[in-house]
Amino acid sequence: MSGAGRGVTPGAEPEAGSGESAASPEPDQGRPAGADNEAEASGPAEASGAPGAGADAGATDSPPDGNAASQSPKTAGQRPRRKRSFWREFPVMVVIALLLAVVIKTYAIQAFFIPSGSMENTLEVNDRVLVNKLVYDVRGIHRGDIVVFNGDGSWDPGTVPTDTNFLVKFGDGFASMFGFGHPGAILVKRVIGLPGDQVACCDAQGRVTVNGVPLTGQSYLYPGDAPSEIRFNISVPPGRLWVMGDHRLISDDSRSHQGDPGGGTVPESAVIGRAFVIIWPPSRWRFLPIPGTFEQPKLNAAAAAAGPPAALDTTDLLSARLEPSSPALPLALGFATAVPVTWLQRRARLRLGRRRAARRAARERGPGS
Repeated sequence: MSGAGRGVTPGAEPEAGSGESAASPEPDQGRPAGADNEAEASGPAEASGAPGAGADAGATDSPPDGNAASQSPKTAGQRPRRKRSFWREFPVMVVIALLLAVVIKTYAIQAFFIPSGSMENTLEVNDRVLVNKLVYDVRGIHRGDIVVFNGDGSWDPGTVPTDTNFLVKFGDGFASMFGFGHPGAILVKRVIGLPGDQVACCDAQGRVTVNGVPLTGQSYLYPGDAPSEIRFNISVPPGRLWVMGDHRLISDDSRSHQGDPGGGTVPESAVIGRAFVIIWPPSRWRFLPIPGTFEQPKLNAAAAAAGPPAALDTTDLLSARLEPSSPALPLALGFATAVPVTWLQRRARLRLGRRRAARRAARERGPGS
């Protein structure tokens, strides 16, 4: 009866309980008998290492494990999301690269091929040059710049090019990337006179003058060429440019088109950009700076009095019509930009997916878990 009265857990040894009862025949005076019985009942069970107690402990620990296991996506029957294969994203990267290539070619940088010698020795036949299309959005055209421009409507039949909106430029650039559209008569020359300048040839030493200031061309003119064998004296109209080739003896430039609309000048709106570097062949690689003679402060002086232009023979002259180079460069730049962009967006998407999965798992566990 004493073992049953203590509430011994099944599997505990009654002898241990009896010995303990005999060792303390009387309960403490200050404690209730029920509390003593509870302490004695739990004491033998813990001391004896009864399997029932272990089972209870196991039962107590197992529910959290089971609950955690039930929250796992795999045990809940949810398939983990598979990462997208790189080859599934490759077409997206190609599209991004093409769009970037069109943007770079249309609005930033374009390569051109030099087919004639009218700009020798600065630019030689078969040179490839890069043209900066953004520079004149930042600064104005300078004397001495080598500019690429469209000759339609000034030196060639057609309509004078005008500034078009973003979408029209993008469409034209996309079409020209694949050989469609009308590129126009693309030419390259050096800027000699700006709007309002008085450009003349020649002074007593046979030099071209701008606003009465002589230009020394030894640093950029073709060796042995005179500054000009054609006499002219013109005041450059507003919004237009007077341009000449560096190989003056064979260059078809503003001097040869004085009878055309604009008196041989070309509109600023026809300028595509500034040639700033030779990229091919590697032996010819170099930047194209402005010669020092164009940096003279006196060039900005007031224009001198204009004189009538002289008639001239323009046969056997070269106009240095440019041909757009292959789209390999803008495509290479597009892919070079598209690869890291695609990789970054892939990482961002995976990171966002992990965060969403973690928040979803936290909501499913609930605040009390």
